[in-house]
Amino acid sequence: MRFFPWGFWLLCVASGPARGDSGSKARSCAEVRQLYGAKGFSLSGVPQAEISGEHLRICPQGYTCCTSEMEENFANKSRSEFEAMMKEAGRSVQTTLTAQHRSFDSYFQDLLNKSEKALYDAFPSMYGELYTQNMKVFKDLYSELRRYYRGSNINLEEALNEFWTRLLERLFKLMNPQYHITDEYLDCMVKHAEQHKPFGEVPRDLKVKATRAFIAARSYAQGFLVGSDVVRKVSQVSLSHECTRAIMKLMYCPHCRGMSSVKPCNNYCLNVVKGCLANQADLNTEWKYLMDSLVVVADRIDGPYNVDTVIGTIHMRIAEAISNLQENKDSITAKVFQGCGNPKISTKGSSSEDKKRRGKVALEAKSSAQALEMLVLDAKGNLTALKTYWITLPGSLCSKKVMASSAADNKCWNGMTKGSYLPEVMGDGLANQINNPEVEVDITKPDMTIRQQIMQLKIMTNRLGNANIGNDVDFQDASDDMSGSGSGDSCPDDVCGKRLSKSPSTRQPETHAIPKQSGHGINGASSRSLPSAFLLLLSVAFIAAQHLWR
Repeated sequence: MRFFPWGFWLLCVASGPARGDSGSKARSCAEVRQLYGAKGFSLSGVPQAEISGEHLRICPQGYTCCTSEMEENFANKSRSEFEAMMKEAGRSVQTTLTAQHRSFDSYFQDLLNKSEKALYDAFPSMYGELYTQNMKVFKDLYSELRRYYRGSNINLEEALNEFWTRLLERLFKLMNPQYHITDEYLDCMVKHAEQHKPFGEVPRDLKVKATRAFIAARSYAQGFLVGSDVVRKVSQVSLSHECTRAIMKLMYCPHCRGMSSVKPCNNYCLNVVKGCLANQADLNTEWKYLMDSLVVVADRIDGPYNVDTVIGTIHMRIAEAISNLQENKDSITAKVFQGCGNPKISTKGSSSEDKKRRGKVALEAKSSAQALEMLVLDAKGNLTALKTYWITLPGSLCSKKVMASSAADNKCWNGMTKGSYLPEVMGDGLANQINNPEVEVDITKPDMTIRQQIMQLKIMTNRLGNANIGNDVDFQDASDDMSGSGSGDSCPDDVCGKRLSKSPSTRQPETHAIPKQSGHGINGASSRSLPSAFLLLLSVAFIAAQHLWR
């Protein structure tokens, strides 16, 4: 006789949770209709009130305000919005790096321009024909220096040696106009030049200092451009299909469940974004090395290889060298004649150059050391701030873009309902996503575009390392360095040995219908288990009734 009350109560318990948090009355879909329309979609077919959600493939299958078409549209929208977030964050970093490059490049080019202008302004009155008849030699020098700085494949030491050789040949002829000096004689004279040191110690000293300064300057400038380009290319990598589902569930499923005002749990958001940006986080190590290397070279530029002192005084060193030659003209000429023989007397007669000697003009170099110091300090501050960009990106996106709830909030969207989020937050990088509860990540398939950019960072860091110790480096186009990079040798991670030739995250974005979810997926699991729970509780009720009946 007691079967009815007990059985009825247990049946009520079993059937009660099926409605979830939707209450006994179907709730209005006004909020999601407003959001859906604001995203540019037609409201035709959008429910006015909640409907049963068995058709959903991403969101939990309880009562819902979303149709299959709405879920698909929201999924594609969430992907495009998240990719836009990535590009926006990347643009901020690109802007910082390109601004640093622009500031230094402008400063360095200005140093060269001022040095060249000072030479052109002062040398005619200082040296007369010694300058005017050899203007092209000086123009060619500054042209070669600029080409080298901009990355042309020029041997700087050879360029400087060529300048001193050409200058010596022309000045020797001008200082000895009474002789007929042939090209063969000049070749002989040049061979003895190192021994006689006609320009004093200036060529050797300038070669050492200028080479180090130029190597450091162009590596430094190039480093900013490479860093900016890496960010640009990585920010364009599209989301995988698995991430599209996870981002949709994070950003739009609460709206479908009638919880538009509920923010995603912070740790839930972190797991989704860390899973989706796992490959990007693997840039972290080489990225930090690049930032650190740029800081070290910045100290060189404002220290031992001081570009303000070296580059800004090139014209003064040339003037010093010419003065050395003039002052030692007779002894140097005698040594050349002794080694190469006496040249024939010229039939053209003597030049009146000596009679036209002008008084020396004092050359000055306006120091911009303070400006350089400020440039370096500003750069070092920005580089230090960017060091952790790739591993802090998920947290930044969650807090600033997704607007996730605080970590301690127990009334946030946890992927299924409003409540706490219990799973632990995954580590950074691809290898740490093997047990990510929110995103299915294949750790055996690194993204090839990102692996290539990791190699670009390594190459640039190596160049900066060479520049730091004064070694010249080859600045061929970065794309040339990547020839054959698909072989797998460039990948630093243990997991790279397992990778396949194609990564799903490198494919072009596409709009597609969402396929049916496999049975082992995590989405909608609780809603599918309701019939089983009902039968289980019904069986318990029957056994309890039998026991009471006896």
